Amino acid sequence: MTTVQWGRPSAGREPAAAALLAWLADPAAPRMCLITGSAGCGKSTLLAWLVAHGTRPETPQNRRVHAVAPLQGLGVRGAVWTLANQLGVVARAPAELAAALAADRRPITIVLPDLQDAADTLVLADMAAILSRLEHVRVIVEATASSLAATHLADHAPAVMNLDHDQWTDPERLAAWQRAHHRPTPLRTTHAEPSVNLDDPEDVCAADPITVTARYESSNDEHTGLRTAWLRAGQALLHEPQPAARALALLSALGDSADPRLKQHLTTLAANADWSLVWNRVTGDIRPPWPGPALALAAGHGVLAGTVLTADHEGVIRIISAENARASGRLPRAFTRTQALAALPDGTVLALDVQGRLTWQHSPAVRRPSGISALLDDGPTPVQQLIDTMSNHLAQIPGRTLTATSHLLAVADDAGAVHAATLHQPTGRPQTAALFEGPVTALAALDLNVPEDGTPISLLYSGGADGHVRAWSPGRAALTPPVMQRPFPVTALAAMHTEDGPALAVGWGDGLVEHHTWDRGTTRVFRPGPPVRSLTATDNGDLVVGCDDMLVCLRPR
Repeated sequence: MTTVQWGRPSAGREPAAAALLAWLADPAAPRMCLITGSAGCGKSTLLAWLVAHGTRPETPQNRRVHAVAPLQGLGVRGAVWTLANQLGVVARAPAELAAALAADRRPITIVLPDLQDAADTLVLADMAAILSRLEHVRVIVEATASSLAATHLADHAPAVMNLDHDQWTDPERLAAWQRAHHRPTPLRTTHAEPSVNLDDPEDVCAADPITVTARYESSNDEHTGLRTAWLRAGQALLHEPQPAARALALLSALGDSADPRLKQHLTTLAANADWSLVWNRVTGDIRPPWPGPALALAAGHGVLAGTVLTADHEGVIRIISAENARASGRLPRAFTRTQALAALPDGTVLALDVQGRLTWQHSPAVRRPSGISALLDDGPTPVQQLIDTMSNHLAQIPGRTLTATSHLLAVADDAGAVHAATLHQPTGRPQTAALFEGPVTALAALDLNVPEDGTPISLLYSGGADGHVRAWSPGRAALTPPVMQRPFPVTALAAMHTEDGPALAVGWGDGLVEHHTWDRGTTRVFRPGPPVRSLTATDNGDLVVGCDDMLVCLRPR
């Protein structure tokens, strides 16, 4: 194995550097290290050395630096979003960031320079302490010794390195460095930011997003509605470098209480984005009303054509127009809290609850048979037989996610298997394919062309907690290599037919939505800002993205 060489730190800080590396490798050491000392003593120089070496790809895990957030001028949201983007998670507050990292057991080292100059010093100090309580997370914080930040952090019993103390410096090397340098090298170069008009969408889409975030956080003005939209979509805005993509994210997060002129202005600015916005609904909207958190989505077909079904945190299933999101009703009974949703062409709505059980009911649009028709047709329909078959199967192996087409019903479980049953054999045992070693977190399906023998063919896509997306057609061998993979869990899938051929949309745990059109080799991306909870596709190929406080319908350009 090749040994990765680390250069010497400047300013005579070899003893401090050696101690810092020893702290990183010591499993019994406190999980937080406070680098402190007087202003200008070389704290930033030492951290710049650590970050420069620790972020190299070949650096061993016990010396790696995974995220850096220079805190000068940052508020809480700016700091959380900066760290979340680097760590591949989605978080809107310190508690959400801690929860996301708690679910990811990879060793993580976070560096937080300039805490004393942050906009919300004490809140960010508490965030550093909360993160350091996770046994796989280490936090290095820089704060001037005389600052309130350093005093506050001392209450959390960190390891402390005060660079004013002689033990951390080689005096001969320090003297040589002082002859050649007059000030330390900061991790973040400060410069005067140009004035940004917070009421002007063109200005805020082109400006430094960290600066805009800090100014919106400290403002009590709504700025015609831009402030609320920015703070809702903020993590995406910090991630996206292009003004057009930022404008689309802002447009998607814009509420109906905003200045009506903003929508047209942002639409113009987003003209070069991958998508056009068909409609959006955000929490607080009343025209039409916000349908609630979209924990699960399904597009209506057949009887429910032209609609989208959305399941909220209480299991209420609302039916809205796929054209404009106007309310079309709701199912008569709430389901137990739903983690996946599907709709069949006959108007049957299927839900998989958090216990992995399959439940169903008919939408109000379904006409019940009456009179002689009801007497002659009193046996279970093929659809009911299919539901009963899958329900019995799930009594043995609880499900994690669900999808359906006009020919097929499929579920997947935490053991990595996908189970499918079809309408042409509704009472047969479901076919099973073991595709993952861990939980299957998302499913989507497409009906393909019917061959000459008349047996329908469906293609199932499955996504896992391991970041793989796989394809399988029941009755055939599963494709061995994944059709795509990223180092983030798959949170949602949607498959659709488009004018350009079949397409697949994937929601990832880092907040990214990708839309792949296989025949053309085209990939479009979108980041809403909040975590992506659900996806579905309408009959005309529009993509609906569900979040806790946003519901967005996009059309690929």
